[in-house]
Amino acid sequence: MIALRQVTFARAGRPLVIDASVQLHPGWKVGVVGANGCGKSSLFALLANELHAESGDVEIPASWHIARVTQETPALPDAALEFVLDGDLELRRVERELAAAEARGDGEAIGHLHARYGEIDGYSAKARAAEVLHGLGFKDADFTRPVADFSGGWRVRLNLARALSCRADLLLLDEPTNHLDLDAVFWLESWLKNTPATLLLISHDRDFLDAVVGQIISIDLQRLSLTSGGYSDYERARAARLANQQSAFEAQQREIAHLNSFIERFHAKATKARQAQSRIKTLERMEMVAAAHVDSPFHFSFRQPNALPDPLLTIEKASAGYVDRRILDNVSMVLRPGCRIGLLGRNGAGKSTLIKLLAGAIEQQGGERKEAKALNIGYFAQHQLEQLRPDESPLQHLARLEPTTPEQELRDYIGGFDFRGDMATRAIEPFSGGEKSRLALALLIRTKPNLLLLDEPTNHLDLEMREALTFAMQDYEGGMVFVSHDRHLLRTCADELLLVADGKAEPFDGDLDDYAAWLAAQRTAEKAPEPEVAAEKSERLQQRADAKANRQALLAQRRPLVKEIEQLERQLAKWNEAKAALDAQFADPDFYAAVDRVKSEEMHRQAGELGEQIDAAELRWLEVHEMLESLPTVD
Repeated sequence: MIALRQVTFARAGRPLVIDASVQLHPGWKVGVVGANGCGKSSLFALLANELHAESGDVEIPASWHIARVTQETPALPDAALEFVLDGDLELRRVERELAAAEARGDGEAIGHLHARYGEIDGYSAKARAAEVLHGLGFKDADFTRPVADFSGGWRVRLNLARALSCRADLLLLDEPTNHLDLDAVFWLESWLKNTPATLLLISHDRDFLDAVVGQIISIDLQRLSLTSGGYSDYERARAARLANQQSAFEAQQREIAHLNSFIERFHAKATKARQAQSRIKTLERMEMVAAAHVDSPFHFSFRQPNALPDPLLTIEKASAGYVDRRILDNVSMVLRPGCRIGLLGRNGAGKSTLIKLLAGAIEQQGGERKEAKALNIGYFAQHQLEQLRPDESPLQHLARLEPTTPEQELRDYIGGFDFRGDMATRAIEPFSGGEKSRLALALLIRTKPNLLLLDEPTNHLDLEMREALTFAMQDYEGGMVFVSHDRHLLRTCADELLLVADGKAEPFDGDLDDYAAWLAAQRTAEKAPEPEVAAEKSERLQQRADAKANRQALLAQRRPLVKEIEQLERQLAKWNEAKAALDAQFADPDFYAAVDRVKSEEMHRQAGELGEQIDAAELRWLEVHEMLESLPTVD
């Protein structure tokens, strides 16, 4: 059990949590929530003994192994699979000691180490690591690639795989779904629900939290509290508290008005009844919880585009790809104002490629592309964070776009993204990934796009910012195509789902639950052997069965013969021993003087019978041996 008793901890002299007491039982799965900078990551550091409490006691079982996802991965030459296995320190220690024991021929140590290796499931360690890597989107060919070959996002996945594979008692995961696509998120969700480890999870994905955790630790105003249930349960309780305030109630009504407008627009699409029902349920849930976000520091909306031509963009029979391979083929799309398209598809299927194709970021191969004269594309992707100028402030970035706009207007706008006071004028170099993502979104929204193309816009964004972005996207009047692993965003903002698979982009007839079922079917099909392979395997199994049957039949024939030979040899040994004793007495000159005639004749008769028995047994022994040698040998 983990116990915090009247714990206070701080960073750089600033108290984050004061006088916290909580108990976490083995096997619990706990979500950790709170505003940016409130102390969530510091709580993890405290539990990992990387940060010491200012006061109070932190108790964790001494035998527990704690696993965390490291934030950085150097460009190592190690193969990906070996890097993941290196996370299990005991496994590697036993392997080293076993190799040393074998080198010096220490049989006793080898026996003990093999026993321990079995206890820690060392023989299946590679298979477990491979399963985790597959689940996170890696292919077999990636297992032997050096870590240095992978991009930053894929190295994050390797770090996550390493943490998941190390048989931890306590697993501390800080935003594990960042850099994952929806396929990997579904897999990770299932894995975490089934792990026996105690789990503490920081996540800004409400659906992910709801699916995985059974308790919530919230950090607010330097207080730490524990509540039972998932994130929605926590959010409803928090909303109820805030709704007691008149200002909270008024803000909630404004948000509900947004949602009702969305529901009315969605109901008009009669052909989307199934998707409508799924989204309406989500929106009903949002009505209950909206007040939980009334104290959000984020308040913004998309600016009215200067023009909304119809259609905005048309592509017909378009193909796209890269130098070494084509990713998409024969794609046709018409994007109009008000369209809200969410892209689904497995990792590597081409979702980002399609976004880049629509944005004009990669060259279209074949087909036609027709852009409206007033088309103004707002394209957001993670690599655009690298285009921000680290030595400039948020206000400077914005002023460079609009040099004639009054500074106060720019400050008011950037304040809606929580860049206030000194934060607005501070150089962004030390900013977190979430802060840089907020700034990139703020700059994009300011350009008044009429076609919005978003590739994983919620990466690094906290729950409050995600909620603000959701409401802004719902009110957006232009066309919109986006990729996201955030199911809440997909459910509430997408009117249409497009599945990117097998080089095509086609409408998906279903909702996200149907998509999860589709993914499961795909994984099952991949695990099932191909018909020819299955036939070969069946044939091999039959051959093995036949061979086993033949061996059993041969053994059945040989067994009684072997048994008879063994019995004859035992009997011959006894008879030869008895006859040799009699012959020894007959050879002694004193024998006849000591034994009367009747006794002597009886002993000679016994010797004669023994001789006959020995001769008969030896003859049978030869016959049985010939029979045994005539049978085929058993491999």
